[in-house]
Amino acid sequence: MTSSQTDCHYCLQSLRGKKYTLREENAYCVTCYDSLFANSCEECKQPIECDSKDLAYKGRHWHERCFKCAKCSRSLVEKPFAAKDEVLLCTECYSDEYSSKCFHCQKTIMPGSRKMEFKGSSWHESCFVCQHCRQPLGTKPLITKDNENYCVPCFEKQFAHHCYSCKKVITSGGVTYHDQPWHKECFVCAGCKTQLCGQRFVSKDEQPYCVDCFSKWYAKKCSACKKPITALGGAKFISFEERQWHGECFNCAKCSVSLVGQGFLTQQDDVLCHECGSA
Repeated sequence: MTSSQTDCHYCLQSLRGKKYTLREENAYCVTCYDSLFANSCEECKQPIECDSKDLAYKGRHWHERCFKCAKCSRSLVEKPFAAKDEVLLCTECYSDEYSSKCFHCQKTIMPGSRKMEFKGSSWHESCFVCQHCRQPLGTKPLITKDNENYCVPCFEKQFAHHCYSCKKVITSGGVTYHDQPWHKECFVCAGCKTQLCGQRFVSKDEQPYCVDCFSKWYAKKCSACKKPITALGGAKFISFEERQWHGECFNCAKCSVSLVGQGFLTQQDDVLCHECGSA
């Protein structure tokens, strides 16, 4: 000890033959050092003396004997632990109180282990696997069916339908037409290629057509108004000797009375009611 260290830097009492502690190159007797610099223990609120082991965690300090689980009181010295609302717990107590249960195996997901979360449930990383190939899903794209998770290749192999038009996999949605699956974007008019999903359409030779294309190419023409007869929406039409009429167009050529459900006479290309035809 040099001559400048023969006395306590604070109380100036001689340190000869006494225990002392150095701080920033200044010597302090034990009493002064504990009074001035010792941290207060979080558990017992007493100073942590210079000859005691000071255990620190996130700016807080404990005596070695006070560093223990707040629930079961077992020592946490050199053991894994967890903190909840600034309370220290051993891993067992923390798991019992706060840890999630794995959706697959129903066992506790221990603090510090990797946890996978999906649709509000938690899994061990080793339990979060494809139901078919059993490979870990991690953060890969997945598809759920009947509460089971599948990687995309396995789902497509096991369950997915293939579009009747493009032959590619339909992963969601789709349209069924003539018992065949289609992508919505592939279900188009065979004529103008307009998408038909959600639209009215007409079938011809197992091909779907929009109303305009069907009317233009295939629909019979009304003998009266010359417009197509599509029979959509339950519309009625009348057929006679290879001629057709809209229900509302099947009228007497002279007096215009409706002939639907009535007897009528023909005169060249005209249809007439009995009165007009007999006149």
